[in-house]
Amino acid sequence: MSGRRERGPLQRAQRRRRELQAQVEALRAESAAPAPGQRKALWRRCMQLKKLVDESTDALHNLKKADEPAPVGNYNQRKEEEEKLLLKLSQQLQKLVLVLDQDNVTTNYAADEEHQKDSQTEDENGEEDESEDEESSEEEDSEETDDEDEDKLLDDPNVKECIAVGNFDAQQEGDLTFTKGEVLLILDKKADGWWVAENSKGERGLVPRTYLAVHREDVDSQEQSEEHIEVVDETADGTEIKKRTDSHWSAVRRAMTENDTVEVLATIGAVPAGFRLSTLFQLLEEGDQFRGSYFLQPELTPSQLAFKDLVWNSEKNTIYPRPTRVSLIVTLSSCKMIPLPGVSIQVLSRHVRLCLFDGNRVLSNIHTVRATWQPKNPQTWTFSPRVTGILPSLLDGDCFVRSNSLSSDIGILFELGITYIRNSTGERGELSCGWAFLKLFTSNGMPVPSKMHELLLNGGTPYERGVEVDPSISRRAGSGVFHQFLTLKKQPVLIVKLRSLSAQSKDILNLLPETLIGSMCYIHLLIFYRQILGDALLKDRISMQSTELICNPILATFPQLMDQPDLMDALRVRYLRSIQLQLTCQDFQIVCKNFSFFYPVKS
Repeated sequence: MSGRRERGPLQRAQRRRRELQAQVEALRAESAAPAPGQRKALWRRCMQLKKLVDESTDALHNLKKADEPAPVGNYNQRKEEEEKLLLKLSQQLQKLVLVLDQDNVTTNYAADEEHQKDSQTEDENGEEDESEDEESSEEEDSEETDDEDEDKLLDDPNVKECIAVGNFDAQQEGDLTFTKGEVLLILDKKADGWWVAENSKGERGLVPRTYLAVHREDVDSQEQSEEHIEVVDETADGTEIKKRTDSHWSAVRRAMTENDTVEVLATIGAVPAGFRLSTLFQLLEEGDQFRGSYFLQPELTPSQLAFKDLVWNSEKNTIYPRPTRVSLIVTLSSCKMIPLPGVSIQVLSRHVRLCLFDGNRVLSNIHTVRATWQPKNPQTWTFSPRVTGILPSLLDGDCFVRSNSLSSDIGILFELGITYIRNSTGERGELSCGWAFLKLFTSNGMPVPSKMHELLLNGGTPYERGVEVDPSISRRAGSGVFHQFLTLKKQPVLIVKLRSLSAQSKDILNLLPETLIGSMCYIHLLIFYRQILGDALLKDRISMQSTELICNPILATFPQLMDQPDLMDALRVRYLRSIQLQLTCQDFQIVCKNFSFFYPVKS
């Protein structure tokens, strides 16, 4: 039997960083609203974690490619990404140290206040103050020495019993869940900081070292009555905890806790760490420049005297088709393994927003497709391709995509999102559950093949790199092929299909504007609108130099209808009914005119 392949130094550093990241996230969650008696223990854990992060950074900096037992692709890039992630962890811990170090803030504030009130008696009591300062400095030095001795004693192999200084929930199979104050028997103290422990029920598993302190039975009763020991919960005996009133500490707390909504939700565990505010939703809220109505309207030439994408063909009595560089159909199939938010958030809807993107700018309108899911399997989203009849157009997973952009990096950006309401506050909002980018051209300029594409979702925003949707999935993934395969199966993915166009479909799409994304179920309405547009602006005009105003309710209101799916559905039903009744184009124009009066749209 062949032995298990040894991990390389870089791989071990990546695993170590994931373990530290998980511990930092757990520490930040506990520090969101700590009890007064718990603050020092959290501060000590924070300092220990920062020391471990700094040690990992130094070790990673000293790694060389020659040390790897086997060739590693993109070694320098991977090493640089790990250094950036460790730097981010160090900065988070540094901020947390400032918050948890409230004793210094309180001492300084009390000293300032005493100096303002008793400035006249300062000289008289100078000697006493000096003696007190000397005693306080000696106490601080002794506390630091005690902390160092405590760490050395905790790492002593002969010390087997430890007490938990915080609550820990198992992140994956093999971890041991425990609560604050619980006594654990340490069976194996591993060098990576994850120790094998056993609780009073005989259950065994891995526990993080930073959550433990030495358990000493002979001094436990004495330590319970001292305020500077955080191992014991001060509320256990019903004692009243006084609220802090110093303004300095309140200012520090406000500076650290008044973050954006997503960071607060991630801190309390309501959403995974990779969730963000929806980028595309914010663009839609800024104005009309990313809406379908903006791109549906005819575009003028630079001279402002003619239309760029609307030219009349007098021979065929219709508008000229406009072939574009990108003209295809995208079918949304499904989304799998999408992380679920916590119970404190109620999900109102799930959807996917898509647009053309070149890595820096959005190049088209932003189109939205509503997803459906089953209560038994809420992690899987599905879509409804080829919507017909009375089904809403928002459910249509078939989308046409057109663009004449010459960018070599152009592709389709997909952003998965949810609308939610917080049960505690009633606050509503929209969050991004991840994003994916499908590049439409290869490096040599050839279109990507028309086939099914399975896209791994990224966390953060489209402008962030290296962010996972749910970091806990790969936190301690094994390096073996089988473990990597299992981890890959748990990653959130979006499955889409690119469809090549037939000659007939291509001719239909070429009648649309050069840049537009929309639903295939109402494409006939868009072409009909373009035809009426050509009649009114080109065919029926006496002269192109005429400045006489054109009064046409259809042309005035239809672009705004495209941004309101319910009204588009109503008009789509009218159109299908006119086909069944074999109405002429002129008859349907009358229907559309009446529809515009009965369904006014606010511009």
